[in-house]
Amino acid sequence: MESPSAPAHRGLLPWQGLLLAASLLTLWSLPTTAQLTIESVPPDAAEGKDVLLRVHNLPGDLGSYNWYKGETGNNNKIVTYVIDTQTTIPGPANSGRETIYHNGSLLFQHVTLNDTGYYILHAIDKNFQSEQVTGQLRVHPVLPKPSITSNNSNPEEHKDPVVLTCEPQIQDTTYLWLINSQSLPASARLQLSMDNRTLTLLAVTRNDTGSYECETRNPVSAARSDPFTLNVLYGPDTPNISPSYSHYLRGKNLSLTCHAASNPPAQYSWFINGRPQQPTQELFIPNITAHDSGFYTCLAQNSVTGLKGTTVKTITVHESPAHRQDEAVPGQQHPHHRPCQEGGRWGLSV
Repeated sequence: MESPSAPAHRGLLPWQGLLLAASLLTLWSLPTTAQLTIESVPPDAAEGKDVLLRVHNLPGDLGSYNWYKGETGNNNKIVTYVIDTQTTIPGPANSGRETIYHNGSLLFQHVTLNDTGYYILHAIDKNFQSEQVTGQLRVHPVLPKPSITSNNSNPEEHKDPVVLTCEPQIQDTTYLWLINSQSLPASARLQLSMDNRTLTLLAVTRNDTGSYECETRNPVSAARSDPFTLNVLYGPDTPNISPSYSHYLRGKNLSLTCHAASNPPAQYSWFINGRPQQPTQELFIPNITAHDSGFYTCLAQNSVTGLKGTTVKTITVHESPAHRQDEAVPGQQHPHHRPCQEGGRWGLSV
C-alpha cells in the first residue's frame, strides 16, 4: 500500500512536485487587470485626525467585503459589507469610529495610537471565491512642548560634568539639540545618547555658558523647548591692574582699577606695601607724595568657586616741584626731561 505522503505523479522531479503542492494550497485569486492595493490617506496620521484606507483596483462581480485588524478571524473582524443590499454589519473589533464605503474603502475617525497596525481587506465574489490584501495605518502623537532637565545648572569650570535631558521620552521621536540657536558643534566634550535625548558636557568650560534648547520631531509634528541657560562658574583669572603706567609726579591723583574675569563677579581687596585697604575695585588716592610709592597688590576672590588671584604693581612717585603737573606717561615726554634708567628703574632726569 502506498504511503499517503507519496507524490501523486511519480514522473515529476522533486522541485516540480513542490511547485504542484504549493499551487494546490494557494487560494484562488480573482482575475484582475491590476493588483489590488490599499493606500493610507494620509500615510502618517496625527492622533485625533481622520484616516482613509483607500482601496485600489477592486475586481468585478464582488458580493461582499470583510475588514480585519491584524489578522483574519471573527474576533478581529471590524465590519462586513454586503454590496447588493448595501448592508453594513459591525464585527467584534469595531470601535464605532469606522465607516465602510461601497468601493471597499474604510474611514477611521479620530484615530488613536491603538489604531496603528495592519488591516486586511477580504473581498468575496458572488461565487464565494476570495482575494485579500493588507494595508498599514500609522498614527503618531502630536508632540507636546518638551522641557530640559539638568543634573547641575551651575557647574564649575574644568570640574563638573553636566547632563541635560530632553523630556518627555516618547517612542519613535527624533531629538535635536541647539546651543545659542545653532546646531551642536563638533566637540569631544559633547556626548549624545543613542536616541539623542540626553546631552552630556564633559568638564565644562566658560565657553559652554549659553542658551540650550531641545527639539522633538515625528512625521506629523515638531516642538521646541524653552531655552535652558547653563551658568558656568569660573575664576577669578589673574587680575589686571589699569592703567598700565607706574610712574607719577607728586601732587597728582592716583586711581587704580583692578579687574579679573570671574563668574560670579569677583570681590576685590587692595594692599599697599602689605597693609590692607578698604575693599574696593577702584583704589583712589588724591594728591600723592613720595610716601605713596611702593607695592600695590590687588586680590580678587570668588566666593562660590573659592578661588583667588593676585597681581602686584610697583608705583613710583617722583619729586619734581618745578614740573609737578607732568606725568611720566608712555608716549608722553616733557621737552625738558629725558628718560634715564638707574638700577633697572625708569625715572626722570632734567
